[in-house]
Amino acid sequence: MRYGFIGLAASLALAGCSLVQTDTQAPPPLTQPAFEARINGLEDRLASQCDPAEVLQRQRRHQQDLTADVREVGSLLRGLRSDMASRQEDRDDKQVVVDKACKADDILGTKTLLGRSEWVGLPKLETYLQARIDSGAKTASLSAQEITAFERDGDDWVRFKLALQDDDEVVDARRDAWIEAPVERKVRIIQASGKETRPVISLLTTLGPIRQKVDFTLNDRSHLDYPVLLGRRFLLDIALVDVAQRYIHDRPSFARDDDDSPDSDDSSSNDESPDDNTSGENEGSS
Repeated sequence: MRYGFIGLAASLALAGCSLVQTDTQAPPPLTQPAFEARINGLEDRLASQCDPAEVLQRQRRHQQDLTADVREVGSLLRGLRSDMASRQEDRDDKQVVVDKACKADDILGTKTLLGRSEWVGLPKLETYLQARIDSGAKTASLSAQEITAFERDGDDWVRFKLALQDDDEVVDARRDAWIEAPVERKVRIIQASGKETRPVISLLTTLGPIRQKVDFTLNDRSHLDYPVLLGRRFLLDIALVDVAQRYIHDRPSFARDDDDSPDSDDSSSNDESPDDNTSGENEGSS
């Protein structure tokens, strides 16, 4: 039985080998003339692609193209340099040298020169006062004391006296006079000691040729050298300050009973005590 199985396996293996085998024919041998013809064709093809004359001609054409491009770029650069040179010449011809002295004279011609200290006139108050001109300060300030707020016809008003030192120059009749003026607004001042609200009034102010309305913050400046301070808002666009000079402009003069003083209807100044107000005025705290 075992020998029969082995024989069957051997016969199957031989049958499989016979099935795998196929008929393969080798290519026919290349004859000598055919081989030479193929070689000659390859040589002709290589010769056509690597012809030295044709390669040299292509290189020359490329060089000519590069030379033409370089010449064109050079021409453009020369034209650009010429254009820039002509523009510079035109600019030099149009350049104007400004004399610094002339420029300074023009500025001074449009602005008023002030010293670090000046006399100011307050037509509403009918007096003059000494003022410090300080470009480091922003607003203006007027020295006032006994400041009392009240209402008049529904508007906020303030009553005060000038806070002056004994040697401060002022029209004698106005030194202890009560002054009343409408309140334009109130400002809050923050100091080391705390916050403080101050009234602001508008007064016509004269200084040399300058004549304009100025907003003054009311506060006691009697401990300072000047009862009036004028800051940058007053100086803006109209004045220059020469800190080396003082009192460039003369002190204004006022008649004691000048009924024609400007803007006399906007605010009033009188010698009455606050207790002499009419019943229509309601006092309030500032």
